[in-house]
Amino acid sequence: MARFRTRLALLGSAAALTAVQLGGAQPAAAAELQWVALGDSYTAGVIRAAGDTFEIPRDGCERTDRSYPQVIDRDLGGLFDLTNVSCGAATIENVTDTPQNPIGRHLPPFAEDPDYPFPPVPQQSEAVGPDTNVITVGVGGNTLGFADILAKCPQLGGENDGEGTPCKDALGSGIQARLDKVSKEYDRMLTVLHERAPKAKILAIGYPTIVPEDTTKCTYGDVTKFGTITQGDLAWLRTDILEPLNKAIEKSTGTQDTASFVDLYTSSKNHSACDDAKWVEGFVTLPDQLSFVHPNARGHRNAADHVEEAMLNTIDPS
Repeated sequence: MARFRTRLALLGSAAALTAVQLGGAQPAAAAELQWVALGDSYTAGVIRAAGDTFEIPRDGCERTDRSYPQVIDRDLGGLFDLTNVSCGAATIENVTDTPQNPIGRHLPPFAEDPDYPFPPVPQQSEAVGPDTNVITVGVGGNTLGFADILAKCPQLGGENDGEGTPCKDALGSGIQARLDKVSKEYDRMLTVLHERAPKAKILAIGYPTIVPEDTTKCTYGDVTKFGTITQGDLAWLRTDILEPLNKAIEKSTGTQDTASFVDLYTSSKNHSACDDAKWVEGFVTLPDQLSFVHPNARGHRNAADHVEEAMLNTIDPS
């Protein structure tokens, strides 16, 4: 990260110098680049381990103050003006052209949200316009149906006493069709975003490592990890779903000259939900917080570092 920190310092100094030359802070504020953050819960934050929700009244999207868009906003204040419309449970279509009914933290029978139901929120692309300079978008998992898979696998693993690959056996034949759907909708989303913001650089944010290569780290029955999902099914989730999902997103970015992929998977390799230094929580964060496999504040800090560097690389220092 040394190169990133040096570039950040140089750009910060340039911004400060410009402010002085122009006669104060007001002109510098006018020169901020317009940044719109789009995405699902891996962008919004959602869980308490990713900070506190900060919007009053709540809209049910559960954006948290330690999620990576908010971290970057604090790091790069004065360079980028953030509009964050990411929303927990968002699909690709919710980004492109379909309004969303946010769920907040309403996950019965596990959790009831006293403010549920929430009014619909517009499709996230509405926040993007001709003046947008940078778009970050982290989405795709809900279109794939990853949350539904995660909900089903512990049940099947428990019924199978932790043996074999019961989730793969039940759901494996349909995964390629799900991935194909992600690719098709992602391509269309990038096209729509480019049409709405022709001059914007689009940064497609991948998903971090969730399942370790060594699945023996994932103690069977431990709800702070993956509960009763079998080790065989965890390996399947990693190699046949999560890694191909990132590859599908990366491939889609190649369809647009203005888009590029930000890899979070490699840097988080040893920080899965089953590692001691975890950047992703398991099903539960002790003592009693439902996390349902989402990045914690450390994971969002890592995401912020990589996304910041990609954002700064969109700026011409000259």
